[in-house]
Amino acid sequence: MLAKSVAARVGKVSPASSLLLVCDIQEIFRNRIYEMPSVIHASNTLVQAAKTLHIPTIATTQYAARFGETVPEIQLGPDAKTFDKTLFSMLTDDVRGEVDAVKPKSVILCGIEAHVCVLQTCLDLVEQGYDVHVPVDAVSSSTALLRSTALTRLQQSGVYLTSVESIVFQLVGDSKHPDFRAISSLIKQHSACPTAFH
Repeated sequence: MLAKSVAARVGKVSPASSLLLVCDIQEIFRNRIYEMPSVIHASNTLVQAAKTLHIPTIATTQYAARFGETVPEIQLGPDAKTFDKTLFSMLTDDVRGEVDAVKPKSVILCGIEAHVCVLQTCLDLVEQGYDVHVPVDAVSSSTALLRSTALTRLQQSGVYLTSVESIVFQLVGDSKHPDFRAISSLIKQHSACPTAFH
């Protein structure tokens, strides 16, 4: 019983019990977000890994009529669910319905802005009992200070901070995994464009 309790707290992930959320990576923010190219690159790596590993993906936009669609570099597959919203948290009624249908244990979240929509989504998810994982190289805000403060706040609230490479290899778990070669190639492409975050 103790072993099960400890295991539940360490933040392990598996493709079968995970969900990827992509938060508001939109055209209008392209030149307004600190190190946005790094966020786009890292987030797309997560999206492609999710496709390969058959992890359900949900993407949102914030008031797309004014702020535009998800940037084209984020290559969402046909199975990804997309929703527009005005709520800061991603957890609108529609998105909650999709999350409930997937029934994940772990939610991986990337996007912007770290101190507003990402933070409020994570707080909602943690409150509902999900293990929430945020790859720090796939989130940002308008300034470095707002980003770093948000990451501290997330960690204080029980969110697991990680990196894209770490969470993807954690999902694979074994070099004998049937998708290891595809994932390894994806990570090589990811690493060829080093993150601007330190």
